[in-house]
This record gives sequence, C-alpha cells and structure tokens, in this order.
Amino acid sequence: MSFVPFLQAAAGAAGSASTSSSLIGTMVPFLLIIVIFYFFLIRPQNKKQKETEKMLKALKKGDKVITIGGIHGTISSVKDNTVIVKVDDDCKIEFNRSAISSVELSDAEKAKIAEDAAAKKADKKGKKSSDSEEVKTESTEENK
Repeated sequence: MSFVPFLQAAAGAAGSASTSSSLIGTMVPFLLIIVIFYFFLIRPQNKKQKETEKMLKALKKGDKVITIGGIHGTISSVKDNTVIVKVDDDCKIEFNRSAISSVELSDAEKAKIAEDAAAKKADKKGKKSSDSEEVKTESTEENK
C-alpha cells in the first residue's frame, strides 16, 4: 500500500515531462503549415497586389487597356480615381482605375521585353561558362 502513492507521484512527474514534449511535437506541424501557407499563398498574393497597384498608378493617356468586364479600349484621359476609355470612335466610357485589369503591350514593348530576357539568359550562360573556364585553367595550372 505504501507503494501506490509513490507510483502515482512518479507517474505524475513522467506525465508532465511527456506533455511538454508532446506539446512541442504538436506545435511543429502547425508552424510548418503556417510557413507553407505564407510562402505559397500569402506572399505571392501580396506581390501580385503590389504589381497591380503599380500598374494602375502608371496608367497614362494612349495606353491600350482591358477592363475587368472584358472591354478593350484606349485611355483618352486620366483623372484622380477614374479613367475615360475610348472604346469606339464615338463611344467613351468612364471607369474606376480599379476596373482596369491589364494594359496591353505594343509590339515594340513586347520586342524590348523579349530582348531583355534573351540578354539575361545570355549573361547567365556567360557566367556559367566563364566559371567553368576558370576551373579548367586552374586544373591545368595544377597539372603543370
């Protein structure tokens, strides 16, 4: 009978130690899920929102735009919170800036973007090949 309280006290001490490690074991997956949500959902959404705000601030007369409703037109004038889009010769519609979903790029702008991308790609390849050439020259110098 004297052993029963001792066993209960030992079980209570062991139980508190296991609950703290159990708490850590359950918190790690939750923290991991939060980090995954941040990098795959929250961060890209914030980045996209900033790009959209930047695009809306940069609207100017003559830009070809597409509205959220799918209307294509050219901006004829820009006001504080609205833009007037010329849809046809005699038809002008006023939209909130937030109703503009995208700006169409001209052929010259598309060509410039393609050239920039090609130049970046060539720079990356040039760096890789120059790094490999340096390694080759170092190995040939060591062999001599």
